[in-house]
Amino acid sequence: MAETLLDWRMLGAVIATVVAGLMRGYAGFGTAVILAPIFATLWGTLEGVPVMLLMELLISAQLLPKAWPEAARRVVLPLGGAALLTMPLGTFALFAIEQDLLRRLIGGFVLVFGFALMSGWRYHGSRPLWLNAAVGAVAGLLKGATGMSGPPVILYLLSGSEEARRHRANLIVFFAIIAIASVVGPFVAGLIDGRTWIRLAVLLPVMLLSVPVGVRAFHVVPQRLYRPFAMAVLLTSGSIALFA
Repeated sequence: MAETLLDWRMLGAVIATVVAGLMRGYAGFGTAVILAPIFATLWGTLEGVPVMLLMELLISAQLLPKAWPEAARRVVLPLGGAALLTMPLGTFALFAIEQDLLRRLIGGFVLVFGFALMSGWRYHGSRPLWLNAAVGAVAGLLKGATGMSGPPVILYLLSGSEEARRHRANLIVFFAIIAIASVVGPFVAGLIDGRTWIRLAVLLPVMLLSVPVGVRAFHVVPQRLYRPFAMAVLLTSGSIALFA
């Protein structure tokens, strides 16, 4: 079985994982919005999403300790709590929606997210508890169905005037909160099997090596250079899933 899994699809997954790891280390997000459409295209949603979710869990554990003291927990904890409540509904959609349609929906959603970031649009209002919970609920639905909770939360959290370090910490803590719960559904449904672990064994070391490089880049590379790179990556990954 291992021989059949180590093919050109795995090579494509390795390349995507390097890019996703660099983005995750640099910006605090990027794993799911890059890997969900790519993995869904390479292996199908039911096989690709669980691999990405397991990597997200392990990377969140790596980044959380340093981010926790810097995060705005008054905002992030309600976001994460609401996402936990709605995630099972999203997991139901993962099984209910036809795979090819779901893959294209993932790709289209990533493209919309990329264009929204490119346009510079952000939410600039206040952040009351009810709104934090509403955004978190939408993110939980997306996480369960597609493996991606980031787009609504990223657009919401990046709206503030906080420095980049605080934005990054908020995103890391939010993703860590929902990472554990996100793998429960695939485990219970039997989606995580021997093929999943083989793929994870190949890709996880790649991710673990890439993330620290991205963290280092956060301290030395001008932040203005990140946006063009991120936009190109998001538009590419979304287009692959939508049109492949």
